[in-house]
Amino acid sequence: MKAIRRFTVRPVLPDTLRPLADLAQNLRWSWHEPTRALFASLAPESPAGTDPVRILGALEAPRLAALAADQEFLARLRVAAEDLDQYLHAPRWYQGRPGDAPAAVAYFSPEFGVAAALPQYSGGLGILAGDHLKSASDLGVPLIGVGLLYRHGYFRQSLGRDGWQQEQYPVLDPDELPVTLLREADGTPARITLALPGGRSLHAHLWTARVGRVPLLMLDSDVEENAPGERSVTDRLYGGGSEHRLLQEMLLGIGGVRAVRTYTRLTGHPAPEVFHTNEGHAGFLGLERVRELGGEGLDFDAALEVVRAGTVFTTHTPVPAGIDRFDRALVARHLGEDGALPGVDLGRILALGDETPLGGEPGVFNMAAMGLRLAQRANGVSTLHGAVSRSMFAGLWPGFDADEVPITSITNGVHAPTWVAPEAARLGPDAGDRELWELRRTLRERLVADVRDRLRASWRQRGAAAAELGWTETVLDPDVLTIGFARRVPSYKRLTLMLRDKDRLRALLLHPERPVQLVVAGKAHPADDGGKRLVQELVRFADDPRVRHRIVFLPDYGMEMARGLYPGCDVWLNNPLRPLEACGTSGMKAALNGCLNLSVLDGWWDEWYEPEFGWAIPTADGAAAADEERRDDLEAAALYELIERRVAPRFYDRGPDGVPSGWTAMVRRTLADLGPKVLADRMVREYVEKLYVPAAGARRALGPDRARDLAAWKARVREAWPAVAVDHVEIGDDLAEADAELGATPVVRVRVALGGLGTDDVEVQAVTGRVDADDTLAATRTVTLKPAGGPDLDGRQPYAGTLELDRTGSFGCTVRVLPAHPLLAHPAELGLAALPEESTGEGAGVLLR
Repeated sequence: MKAIRRFTVRPVLPDTLRPLADLAQNLRWSWHEPTRALFASLAPESPAGTDPVRILGALEAPRLAALAADQEFLARLRVAAEDLDQYLHAPRWYQGRPGDAPAAVAYFSPEFGVAAALPQYSGGLGILAGDHLKSASDLGVPLIGVGLLYRHGYFRQSLGRDGWQQEQYPVLDPDELPVTLLREADGTPARITLALPGGRSLHAHLWTARVGRVPLLMLDSDVEENAPGERSVTDRLYGGGSEHRLLQEMLLGIGGVRAVRTYTRLTGHPAPEVFHTNEGHAGFLGLERVRELGGEGLDFDAALEVVRAGTVFTTHTPVPAGIDRFDRALVARHLGEDGALPGVDLGRILALGDETPLGGEPGVFNMAAMGLRLAQRANGVSTLHGAVSRSMFAGLWPGFDADEVPITSITNGVHAPTWVAPEAARLGPDAGDRELWELRRTLRERLVADVRDRLRASWRQRGAAAAELGWTETVLDPDVLTIGFARRVPSYKRLTLMLRDKDRLRALLLHPERPVQLVVAGKAHPADDGGKRLVQELVRFADDPRVRHRIVFLPDYGMEMARGLYPGCDVWLNNPLRPLEACGTSGMKAALNGCLNLSVLDGWWDEWYEPEFGWAIPTADGAAAADEERRDDLEAAALYELIERRVAPRFYDRGPDGVPSGWTAMVRRTLADLGPKVLADRMVREYVEKLYVPAAGARRALGPDRARDLAAWKARVREAWPAVAVDHVEIGDDLAEADAELGATPVVRVRVALGGLGTDDVEVQAVTGRVDADDTLAATRTVTLKPAGGPDLDGRQPYAGTLELDRTGSFGCTVRVLPAHPLLAHPAELGLAALPEESTGEGAGVLLR
């Protein structure tokens, strides 16, 4: 028989045990080892693992009574409760900063990977968002997280007998999760509502998860007032068709702002001064804020300036295919007068998502384009990704070279208390080689035991009988070089690059003196049959009785598996197509545990690679890179070569004491020198200093009148700009064009047509730098030229300034005019620049070689 209704019966805790409920409901336990140990001691054999909510729910009354009388346990409980209270309320790094910091920041993301007990993530984007919240909590940054509560999460992965990926979507009961329903003062559930076409409505309740000091608000459409279609909006992460995804993103962005307003009203939490959009999925939040400001009397243009000033946009994708795009007609139908944003100019909304400047299609609404247009500050997630993003989105700033596009970069980091094994965290800086080596073996041995358990469970799911699985007792060896590879399975991450030459891989796995073993995991998107075929190919190779003791594929990769996988591996492998890995944080988590990286120079590894931290896999270039088959053959061969000739010999080169001192030296350097760079604390500090504080200052500077003035100034500049021109340039009266001496200081004189603008509306610059064979400037520097008297008879304004020739070699110079206003965050903000016409001879600039 099946139940027709399901309930969660919560235990009634004795007064002395009440602090357990507070500890269980705050997800700080997920990265605080003493609290995890406290709950583990409640029920050591519990199938709930380390999930305190489930552990408490499974305790019977006699056990609760025994705990309430256990003075030793009660003392531990008091210590844990006092420690949490101190953590939540004592001043931290942010409280010691100057008073220019924002009172609060709202951080929107489509997924959050905070803990395995709250499975609301699919991969790196969500894990990064979870680490961002946790480090913000540790630093005292007043963040409010905003996301959706997916009743089926992402999916659980298993394998068929033939190795084909299977998906299951278990229902998540919020009453069994570490979340609390937000309620109005009268006890009724707080609710937000979006209007939909045809008179329909989308309602959502708000659940709150406590991530240390940070509240995470999650909107849930599974409420009785919704029709079946609307009720299922928050069913699955990244599920459904185009309209379903659009509704999810409307609920996240528009509904998320309304959720923040509801939360601050009910709790007294400071209202956010800065809104951070983590990828384009949440971009509609800016439109909702435009609507709010319209209700306060601002027109669209003035409201847009206010919204832009206080918005930060982070892009995580290095390829256009990774951006959410919707049919313009679909967006118009859902956001127009009959939709969620009545009163907001629909034509202006659609223009924000126009992708034609990026070479896109006129009938498509591009969420990243909208996100960038709605944010005054934007960033990529590694130095290389910042450069890729500037190039990819350069069309939105048509007057500027890609390297001047106003997209900066803040390299991702990872939350050390979440990902570092307790033994590694306790390791002192003066640990000797033997201590390091023994730690590495302990962690490897633990991983081997975990892999065997998971592998047996996987084979049972695939239909194997217990009698068939004796071989799993000898899978992997705690004394063999262990390489890990675990991530999502899109094609660009190249899960199967290691299989390009199967014979050579077998030889590495079965080497008589220096064997290698591989632990592989990863999920393909349910709709990606190509990714599923890659998983199947890997699984079939790993099923081969000749090598199955040396290579395993573990299904259902997630946070709980990862916490043992990163510390237990000796080498972390990453071989994406460069430069398609925006950052790639799994290698960072491995490094914090003393695991060495073996990776293509992409994402963060391109930025921080040093030979002491691991190995760089060479990438094909030129004609070889254009031929996909040849490229993969070359890069796979380079991978095999590195493992065979450099990685394995270093691991197995043991001294008389049995310790590989060369290997432990690399481990020590990784922990001491790379470790501090990859921390999420460093990342969040950078967001505060480089983006949040400037955004808060810009937002405070824009009261209603100044916002109107700024919008009017921009409109005036755009209208006048076609008539702005550089008419004449003179550089150094006595400077020979092909002969200039180091240290010379030639004077630049320019006459500029301002098209009705004043000198305060523009900045005239001389731009100098090295030039290539095509006379393209690189490594540029700018010198601001000053007005040199009044306009001439033709109305042209003279400007002048002095260059300093402080570099030898080829040298070039040009002149440009840019809009200038004290409230612009970047000279390229309007995408307007006037340059000399190439046909004017010397006016185009001067080249010195």
